[in-house]
Amino acid sequence: MATVIVILLLLPLLPSTALAAFPYFLACGAASNVSFPGDSPARTFVPDAPFLSSAGRVPAVTSTGSNTIPPLYAAARAAGSGFSYSFADPDTATVNVSRVLRLHFFPFTSSSSVNLSSASFSVSVRDAYTLLSSFSPPRDGVVKEYFVPGDGSGEFRVKFTPDAGSTAFVSAIELFPAPPELLWRRPVKPVGALVDSVDVNAWPQQALETVYRLNVGGSKVTAANDTLWRTWLPDDPYFSSPRGLSQVNSTSTPIIYGTSIGYTREVAPDSVYKTQRAMNMASQQLFLTPGPFNLTWTFALPPPAPGSDSDYLVRLHWCDYSLVSSVVATGIVFDVYVAQRLASKDLDRNAADAAEQPNEAFYLDYAATAPTTGNLTISIGKSDKSDAGGMLNGLEIMKLRRADNLNSAGSHGRRKKILIGTLSAALGVAVLACALLCLLAVLRRRRQAPTPAPEEKESTQLPWSQHTQDGSSWVDMSNASGAGMTGGLHRMSMQLNISLADITAATENFNERNLIGVGGFGNVYSGVLRDGTRVAVKRAMRASKQGLPEFQTEIEVLSRIRHRHLVSLIGYCNEQSEMILVYEYMEKGTLRSHLYGSEEPPLSWKQRLEICIGAARGLHYLHTGYSENIIHRDVKSTNILLGDAFIAKVADFGLSRIGPSFGETHVSTAVKGSFGYLDPEYFKTQQLTDRSDVYSFGVVLFEVLCARTVIDQSLERDEINLAEWAVSLQQKGELAKITDPRIAGQVNGNSLRKFAETAEKCLADYGLDRPSMGDVLWNLEYCLQLQETHVNRDAFEDSGAVATQFPADVVVPRWVPSSTSFLMDDSVTDSGIANSKAFSQLSSGDGR
Repeated sequence: MATVIVILLLLPLLPSTALAAFPYFLACGAASNVSFPGDSPARTFVPDAPFLSSAGRVPAVTSTGSNTIPPLYAAARAAGSGFSYSFADPDTATVNVSRVLRLHFFPFTSSSSVNLSSASFSVSVRDAYTLLSSFSPPRDGVVKEYFVPGDGSGEFRVKFTPDAGSTAFVSAIELFPAPPELLWRRPVKPVGALVDSVDVNAWPQQALETVYRLNVGGSKVTAANDTLWRTWLPDDPYFSSPRGLSQVNSTSTPIIYGTSIGYTREVAPDSVYKTQRAMNMASQQLFLTPGPFNLTWTFALPPPAPGSDSDYLVRLHWCDYSLVSSVVATGIVFDVYVAQRLASKDLDRNAADAAEQPNEAFYLDYAATAPTTGNLTISIGKSDKSDAGGMLNGLEIMKLRRADNLNSAGSHGRRKKILIGTLSAALGVAVLACALLCLLAVLRRRRQAPTPAPEEKESTQLPWSQHTQDGSSWVDMSNASGAGMTGGLHRMSMQLNISLADITAATENFNERNLIGVGGFGNVYSGVLRDGTRVAVKRAMRASKQGLPEFQTEIEVLSRIRHRHLVSLIGYCNEQSEMILVYEYMEKGTLRSHLYGSEEPPLSWKQRLEICIGAARGLHYLHTGYSENIIHRDVKSTNILLGDAFIAKVADFGLSRIGPSFGETHVSTAVKGSFGYLDPEYFKTQQLTDRSDVYSFGVVLFEVLCARTVIDQSLERDEINLAEWAVSLQQKGELAKITDPRIAGQVNGNSLRKFAETAEKCLADYGLDRPSMGDVLWNLEYCLQLQETHVNRDAFEDSGAVATQFPADVVVPRWVPSSTSFLMDDSVTDSGIANSKAFSQLSSGDGR
């Protein structure tokens, strides 16, 4: 006891560098020390009585089964009334250094009347931060870790307040200053909605709570192997990508730390940087995935309480084991996604201002807002600038804990705030009174004057975009109309906005000679922007039945994804109640215009295969290549556009929907689509899956093979529906009867047989019997290979079931945003409308 008092008296006289040598480790309720000599450095937890306010009134409770409980948790300090701990904190020289506070809670059965298992209480520090509210520790115990900024007061107080009729308790407390390089040493990169937020600059003055800390690719790192006594968990339970897409790497070479720029073992231990999970780029050759993919980690977060924070600091750790030159972008380059947003594009070690040699550790901090419901994900993806995939060594997720409204500013500060508040209220009342008087005067004048025609203003609520590739800014736009819309504020990229004046100039004021098509949404015009970019401009009609929902969805989908085989959205305009979408111009028009109904020269069989492969790649990316499963819902030949060299791109995302989330098999939604292409199972059950797109694509395959409309009322009854007629002939071995005669003599027999089998499998009655779009893609590529090589094979060699040619699907957990604005109204498109060279929507009728 005397020793502790002497230390407390001498502590203010010690130099600041000695502060770290005197951390506080308390064994609450214990009568003797509890030592951990195996820790590095070693720790000793001392009895808590000298630091406890009114120790005599806060009883210590002990466990009745102490033989099976760790010694540190054999006792606790518990009470039915509030109590607190006070620590001397001479932080005059380290006021900007955070304090690490760990609170240990281990409920047990005691001989006293105190019931720790049902305890519910709140914890606050320095009368400024509420760290826990109505908290009930789990039965197996928990350690809560916080980083609290210094305030220069010389005291650090931790207060425990039980809920009414309950108990507050604590098993152990750790308190010590964090190393200066641990937090806020490097810039924090805002992500998503926080990009333009100045609030991020104030985060160093707020507290943080550690939520997740993972050793990616490695085993558990215990407190004994961490210089700050942290625990790093393995990432396996949180890794949500198929295992075959990743590989675990390790190194035995010593890790290098750039101490001059703030990288030390205090940030993360060697064991974290010596293991990593990396993208297995060979998985594409092994047919585990046919296209681009990400490695994704998924974290469940509790929904924020009303008025509480949902902002997080995400720290990602890397260590590249390969030799990389100092030239930018010559080594491993990859993309980073945080909280479903693009956080770093083309990240390399030079961009991180960190490493110029292999085995050199570095990290980056990101500020992100978590979704209101659902999961927070972190993904690593391949960059176009590198053939190698990305990797990750460790990650930490910390929740921001802002200071309470009532802080410890002192009575003078409180009086000053009350005075300011009173004056502000009085001033507000005066301003409001003046505003009311002005409003009455204006209304009075309006009664006396004729009412002018109301000026049309910018249209209503706009969709939220997941992320943009260019890292553009975001603004909030309110919902002014509300009819048929989702409520609340939505955010969209203003960098995609194109002024009405620019669009009018590009289309020569929507001149009729630039009209290239008409559809259910409106007219489509060709145009040229000021920079010379040729575009297709889709302008909604005022009486359009599709209208705002599809306008919103089109922007929402295309602003978040980019792919070679998906039509790119260049911009939009919503001025003066206009709804205008601007796309890249596809000079060769729709696929259907090259199959029938026009004077275009016929496509060769090889061209048709390459077009189908391109479209399949685009759809496969929608289904699996993004953090969300996107279902197109309107796949048809008029929604497959052809550009230069007949490159196929999927278009028209106005009916798209987010697919089922992890653990779900389908999405229940009203039926939307196009007659002739519509999945019959979806039509009957209203249960949507990505196999509905597969069915529609199967119809397109037969349409490509036969070059006829999918619904032809002029034919005999059995022949009206192309899908049913083609499947019937395919099963009889008579498909040649309706194969396009213009490609006779061009088609390799085995290629044609495999193509027809693939299309037939796509049209299975039940979605479970249909192949995935990845399987379809692989089979179409095989058809092309057979066509180009003219391999002579027996029929049985190529006639196996489509789904058995390649590995089965791997379900990847996906995060689904809570505020997705994909609407679910009833409508079906007529696929028989004539189309032109413009866009997918041109072929629709009155609406969908």
